[in-house]
Amino acid sequence: MSFAGAVGGRGVLVVTLDAPAGAAPRRITYEPVRARVAVGTAVAAGEVVGVTEAGAASHCAGRCLHWGLLRGDAYLDPLSLLPRRPPSRLLPPG
Repeated sequence: MSFAGAVGGRGVLVVTLDAPAGAAPRRITYEPVRARVAVGTAVAAGEVVGVTEAGAASHCAGRCLHWGLLRGDAYLDPLSLLPRRPPSRLLPPG
């Protein structure tokens, strides 16, 4: 966990991922969340690092989670972290 605190009135967590030697590390951002682990703590894949904040100033009517992926100052597609799946298909009812 490399950052946990308020940004723009919302709780934000940043987890820095290990990178190969010489490569810039990637950072995953989550908001609005409340940290469950301290900054500086090493976390493993699948470990709970925080929970969504209730009543956080947001455009969403209920709870929601915004997440991002960066390398340096460049934004990347966070979906690239998820397992690849075949395209979804709609089936007829019944």
